[in-house]
Amino acid sequence: MSKKRIGIIFGGNSPEHEVSLESAYSVITNMNEEKYDKVLIGITKEGNWYKYEGEVENIKNNTWKQKGKCTKIVLSTNTSDKGIIELENNNQLTKLDAIFPVLHGSNGEDGTIQGLIKLSGIPLVGCDTLSSSLCMDKHLSHKIVESYGIKVAKGIVINNNTSSTEVNEKLKQLKYPVFVKPIRAGSSFGITKVKNESEIEGAIKEALKYDTEIIIEENIDGIELGCAVLGNEELIVGEIDEIELSTEFFSYPEKYTLETSKIHVPARIDKKISDEAKETAKKIYKILKCRSLARVDMFLTPKGEIYFNEINTIPGFTSHSRYPSMMKEVGINFEQLIDKLIELGIGETEMYIESPLCEKNSIKSLGLHCISPLKKLLNSNEVCNIHIQ
Repeated sequence: MSKKRIGIIFGGNSPEHEVSLESAYSVITNMNEEKYDKVLIGITKEGNWYKYEGEVENIKNNTWKQKGKCTKIVLSTNTSDKGIIELENNNQLTKLDAIFPVLHGSNGEDGTIQGLIKLSGIPLVGCDTLSSSLCMDKHLSHKIVESYGIKVAKGIVINNNTSSTEVNEKLKQLKYPVFVKPIRAGSSFGITKVKNESEIEGAIKEALKYDTEIIIEENIDGIELGCAVLGNEELIVGEIDEIELSTEFFSYPEKYTLETSKIHVPARIDKKISDEAKETAKKIYKILKCRSLARVDMFLTPKGEIYFNEINTIPGFTSHSRYPSMMKEVGINFEQLIDKLIELGIGETEMYIESPLCEKNSIKSLGLHCISPLKKLLNSNEVCNIHIQ
């Protein structure tokens, strides 16, 4: 069997550039070399794309740009190319069987690069453009999930043009303490826990460093749980984990050093609550149209209520990251996890059939399965989007 050539994208024009390097290092070093040829694609903080050829350790140490061979590239949006073009080598084309973006935060996890990969026609490992964009937006994802009956924290939204008077008026709807968060940022960047009115202005200024929109939410008393979800139609869930904190919240330094925090896998909760959390995570995953993978973060209150917190479509893949740890607890090791993700990405083939006659019998005769949100079109004369399994 011939090897699949997989493009792994790392770095990124994002505050989470360094985190991506660690995650990508773990993915690259755990890929089965008998199955895959790896094409390493680095994006600098300035947003420049390079094909990287050099020691993988240089990626982990953030010296890849200085110590390795870096060739400027672009991702071709000609679907007949299905690859990257080297700008410094007579426009040499390197074809790819799939792209695995190991990027975190803005310009990597928010749908932007997913849209570009979609235009290239190359199979994508991970959530698509719509899902990535929705999941990155804390406000929209909350509103959508809440409409399905799942609890979320009470909150308000402001932006960089909201006046102080309007902010103070909106804050009357909430009870302190509150969390001030950029709407589209990850790794706890720009998040502050605010205990009283005197601290709110500074917290807003901090959040505005990372986004032009902010969500301010009431604190949920309880513990934070996470659930790793894997799959497209048939879902596999990892063991529930629990974050034990000694600080106010799971900050950026704590997430990647665990100096004073501890992750319990499995979580210290009874089986009934664990099963409920898993079912809630799967429901959220499907509501937000996730594909391949995501980590769903929730709160569990002392009363046993589950609240949706946020969802990460490209969760951390470092040696101590939560997603692979949760999957390991259900018998899926790192190499097997990467195998499955690549299989899911390559297996996602879409076929569009344009016909004035889109009837159930026609679809059954083709042996195809209609995407569930479009099943209502089966008896109409509209165009159907058919999904091949």
